[in-house]
Amino acid sequence: DFTEMMRALGYPRLISMENFHTPNFMLVSEVLLWLVKRYEPQADIPADVETEQDRVFFIKAVAQFMATKAHIKLNTKKLYQADGYAVKELLKVTSVLYGATNMKGGERADLREEDYGKFKLDLGSKIADLKAARQLASEITSKGAVLYDLLGKEMELREARTESIARPLEINEAEKVMKIAIDSVLEQVQKTKDMLNNVALDETSLEAKIEKRKLELERSQKRLQTLQSVRPAFMDEYEKIEEQLQKQYSSYLEKFRNLTYMEQLLDDHRRAEQEMFEEAANMLRLMQNRLKEEEQHLLKSEDNDDSDIDIQEDEGSDSELDGQIIKQHTSTEALLQG
Repeated sequence: DFTEMMRALGYPRLISMENFHTPNFMLVSEVLLWLVKRYEPQADIPADVETEQDRVFFIKAVAQFMATKAHIKLNTKKLYQADGYAVKELLKVTSVLYGATNMKGGERADLREEDYGKFKLDLGSKIADLKAARQLASEITSKGAVLYDLLGKEMELREARTESIARPLEINEAEKVMKIAIDSVLEQVQKTKDMLNNVALDETSLEAKIEKRKLELERSQKRLQTLQSVRPAFMDEYEKIEEQLQKQYSSYLEKFRNLTYMEQLLDDHRRAEQEMFEEAANMLRLMQNRLKEEEQHLLKSEDNDDSDIDIQEDEGSDSELDGQIIKQHTSTEALLQG
């Protein structure tokens, strides 16, 4: 029944009971918001349901709206569950809207977009009349209750009224009553005159205070002008000390700049020397490695020459070997000196 009613009311989305087998709060909130807007298009219901607090506030706002506007009591706990129990609460609202849109013969009316627009327009135009009717109804009930109380006292007041009407009017009593009334009026007039006189006195006292304050202000302004015009005795010394301080500050700035520049130059010089020492150490290390490799190579070549030369040629080749060894030593010494 719920799905058919929602389809008949023109809900744009298809709904089945399988959607409510598990809690589906997003669908329930969407249906509730659509029903509220369908009942009153100008209703201000917050549509934010991201957090738990927002959901609770949304359910409370919808329940309060339905209770005040449509006189439909909804169970907020079941609506918050968003399952099959929530459908029963939604059915209360949909049944009211569905009954309002039925035809005369009891047949279901498939509302089209044009009919829905007309229905919404008529409902919006009648909201002001509905509010006025509710206000008048409340006033009528209050006035009726007061009238009922007064009519209940009529039995007691009737006898006093008849007695006062039947009693003859005495001139002396009337004069007394009129004198009492005149005296009360004259007393009120005197009180008002006294209040006016007191207001005048207060006004004069306030004016006197204002004039006194003005004189004090003028006196203080003149004193301020005299103090501003007089030059203090220590002002000359103060200006001299200020000039000296300015000079000292400028010299301090110049020395500080020079010191920072010299420190930077010293750091650059130390860095360049460190780089030169590192380069020289690297060159010495490379030359030592090269000399070791050349000596090993020479030793290997001498061993090979000794194995290949015969015993007969030993006497003639001694001088040549000595010359080669002398040349190699001289070349190594030259490299070391360089």
